[in-house]
Amino acid sequence: MIKAKRYQRNPILTPNEESRWEAVAVFNGSVVKEKDKYHLVYRAISSSQRYFHKNIELSSIGYATSNNGTTFKNKRLFIAPEYKWEQFGCEDPRVTKLNDKYFIFYTTLSDFPHTPSGIKIGVAITKDFSQIEKKHQVTRFNSKAMALFPEKINGKIGAILTVGTDKPPAKIALAFFDKEEEIWSEKYWNAWLSSLGKNTLSLKQEENDHLEVGAPPVKTKDGWLLVYCHIKNYFSPPSVFGIEAVLLDLKNPLKIIGRTTEPLLIPKEEYERYGKVPNVIFPSGALIEKGILKIYYGAADTVLCLAQLEIEKLLKEINPLKRKKSVSKNLKKTKKFAFDKITLERHSGNPILKSIIKHGWESKYVFNPTAIYEDGKVHILYRAMGEDQVSVLGYASSIDGVNIKERLAAPIYVPREDFEKKRKTGYSGCEDPRITKIDDKFYLCYTAHDGNDPIQVALSSISVSDFLEKRWNWSKPKIISCPERNDKNACVMSEKIKNKYVFFHRIGGCIWIDFKNSLNFKKGNWLGGKLLMCPDPKGWDSEKVGIAGPPIKTKEGWLLIYHGLSKQDKKYRLGAILLNLKSPDKIVGKLDYPILEPEAKYEKKGLRPNTVFSCGSVVIKKRLFVYYGAADQVTCVASTNLDKLIKAFF
Repeated sequence: MIKAKRYQRNPILTPNEESRWEAVAVFNGSVVKEKDKYHLVYRAISSSQRYFHKNIELSSIGYATSNNGTTFKNKRLFIAPEYKWEQFGCEDPRVTKLNDKYFIFYTTLSDFPHTPSGIKIGVAITKDFSQIEKKHQVTRFNSKAMALFPEKINGKIGAILTVGTDKPPAKIALAFFDKEEEIWSEKYWNAWLSSLGKNTLSLKQEENDHLEVGAPPVKTKDGWLLVYCHIKNYFSPPSVFGIEAVLLDLKNPLKIIGRTTEPLLIPKEEYERYGKVPNVIFPSGALIEKGILKIYYGAADTVLCLAQLEIEKLLKEINPLKRKKSVSKNLKKTKKFAFDKITLERHSGNPILKSIIKHGWESKYVFNPTAIYEDGKVHILYRAMGEDQVSVLGYASSIDGVNIKERLAAPIYVPREDFEKKRKTGYSGCEDPRITKIDDKFYLCYTAHDGNDPIQVALSSISVSDFLEKRWNWSKPKIISCPERNDKNACVMSEKIKNKYVFFHRIGGCIWIDFKNSLNFKKGNWLGGKLLMCPDPKGWDSEKVGIAGPPIKTKEGWLLIYHGLSKQDKKYRLGAILLNLKSPDKIVGKLDYPILEPEAKYEKKGLRPNTVFSCGSVVIKKRLFVYYGAADQVTCVASTNLDKLIKAFF
């Protein structure tokens, strides 16, 4: 992952003890450039003073100029508390020029001690930074970090802001205005709040994380680049402040094109680790010059700093279209049309497995199968449930991939440990298995559920010889995910990468990848890693995504089938992404359509209607067979030519 480099002369702005209004701190600056002049607005904190019968350090907004973007001079107080809605502080400005005006949005504090209801957004407007011509209160609800897009989008004024920063979970959202006056219209914002969900960007990686808009959006040829603050473990310290970036569609910025999966920068230097608020970095300004993205950020809420990186390298890394072009020069180019979609073909004999009433353990449902090809046949391990609502694993096999040759009358894997035994009425047991072969062992990841939250990932193994001889000597299962959060949809890859085991799993609604030195999960060494992929807010996979089976190795990359749940129609579908062979934490291609969606009667009607959900697939003579649960009721299979599916990515 590309990293930003700190400016060698950081910090670029420091407090001035002789100026009372900025004696304690100067940070979180936002910059615009006009011709050869840089205009900087920044947050300043005064020394303690008697104010409204209280001793407080008061925040206001300063202004300075520069000829090179690094050395700022002529500092002066520019925006100070004036009205009741901002009387206890003006913080964290973001400046954008639109047409012939500069719009400076900032956080307003209307009460002390500060409460969420007193933290809102204001805007100051100027034409030349000589004076403020207008001030307006913008929002009446808890919010921060607002900025305009530097040009109209589809004829409308566009803005981005953070809602609920002090009433988490915070949401980064977009707003569009027909005219300037709507920006501070209470009527507009009341209507906008009622449809907040439709205007929200899905950027959160994990439940305990926090995020906030950083710099105003910057236009690139690939899309709008938004630099923002992502705080890992915000609600379960130690927290890690990071600077990240997301690329938004130029015509529809609600559509996410790509994003960083790990921070461009985290606190490391002394000026970031020590100060008024230690271990904090916060981006508030960004601009592109001569191919370099410059990020202005506050460090330890005390000083202003600068970090830089090559914009093309960043775009290449986060833009799937750029990654796609660079994956393979050897792949033959074929003429393709918009309607040439490669999808899975259902087996005409579906379902291949149904419940068996006389087998109590599988009398109700048989679904969500995993599969592995070994010794000339497909071994299918499927989730089964009876009247007791306890999930166990059954076994079946096939020579050709579609016709069942053998099916055992007893389960091959049952709950053995307390973390998967039923504690209360409802579903429990060993759910959604995923099997992988590494050397002479099969490794089984599955969801272990005792009926209570959180839901966890368990790992067990068995020798290949025992498995083939049907000696079910499974190792004692162990929990490998954090006991304090929900985690599921996990597998380990079939080979090590750079001598490390590679795990995929799902935290929240996103797919995560983790690299582990060993399979000895000691207490605290839980699955974690980094984000691989999140839902597409405007796509068929808009609510959550998770892996299907373990990824399959091909010449062009690791093929990973995944499931996606739609916010709109609540259907589960299957999609496909391609991962880099040497670095599977990098997505090199993603099909923008599902390869299988619920259409057949047995997929639309059942325990969980409109669901296709896979936990495994195999390749037989260049044909990919994907095994899946239909409506959480029965087990099915669908297939396609593997080469054609891989070519669909290019």
